[in-house]
Amino acid sequence: MKNYTITVNGTAYDVTVEEGTGAAAPAAAPKAAPKAAPKAAPAAPAASGAAGSIKVEAGAAGKIFKIEKQVGASVKKGDAVIILEAMKMEIPVVAPADGTVASINVNVGDTVESGALLATLK
Repeated sequence: MKNYTITVNGTAYDVTVEEGTGAAAPAAAPKAAPKAAPKAAPAAPAASGAAGSIKVEAGAAGKIFKIEKQVGASVKKGDAVIILEAMKMEIPVVAPADGTVASINVNVGDTVESGALLATLK
């Protein structure tokens, strides 16, 4: 038997998988049990002291890999603001609109949940 932790929509499950011979095994009740997901790190204070009205949010749970734009930088819709690492993939979190970066609310290495506020634009 092998144990795995699988995360689905931000909820982590412990799953035990039995190795078989390839023949169909009798159906059994799933042994998945919810496990508390890691807590998001507290948000860093806004570098500029004033947050913008346009939110830049995480599309998936993961770890902050790189901050592409700094406070005060101009961005166009679709520009990468932050790079998020999830499942060993680097996922760009992009500006939803044209603007100027008003705040960066995370630090490299922070763990964030899906929908977490990463930055704001004005």
